Amino acid sequence: MTKTEFITVTGFAISLLFHVTQTEVCPPSCNCKPLGEMKGLHIDCSSRKLTAVPALPVDTKRLYLHNNSLTSVPAGALDALRSLEEVKISDNPWNCDCHILYLKLWLEDVSAPSLADARCASPAPVRMKPLGQLTGNELGICKRLLPIKCLEFFWRDLILIAGAIITLILVAWALKFSKKLVCQINFSQYASRHRLLGRHASRNDKIR
Repeated sequence: MTKTEFITVTGFAISLLFHVTQTEVCPPSCNCKPLGEMKGLHIDCSSRKLTAVPALPVDTKRLYLHNNSLTSVPAGALDALRSLEEVKISDNPWNCDCHILYLKLWLEDVSAPSLADARCASPAPVRMKPLGQLTGNELGICKRLLPIKCLEFFWRDLILIAGAIITLILVAWALKFSKKLVCQINFSQYASRHRLLGRHASRNDKIR
């Protein structure tokens, strides 16, 4: 094999390997394209009638999810996309109840324009309202729900407080018991001495 043939075959193998790798990480319902020097992926999942956000490559830089049937995004589903620079989520029937809070907060950090373009489809009181304009009162029960991490801290703190209270009770009981025990020992010693003195006094009286 000549040097030119070797280079050609090697290039073809690398290209094939890259294509296979991209096929593996690219969601089957989306179209993925490498961005070359930008070292990231352009993921186009628009107009695919999606009802859920697919698993996405971590090196996604452009994500198009518009014109689908998405109603919500599970909490944490997009946290791994740390290289994301552009996202489109408009023209989806977003259900703006408690479960939309994650997407709202995520977009506030990642893409303010997308937050302004996304509109609620339900419930009726907030229909067609931009997602970014939702208030705590409109999200209903969400204002009374604690995030998962907050709940974990709450239960941890509650257990610590309960443990501290139990410890204080045990310490107080131990102190009280020890004082009672000391009093009993002192009383026993005093009673023993008193009996001994009484016996000595009786003996002295008999001798006299």
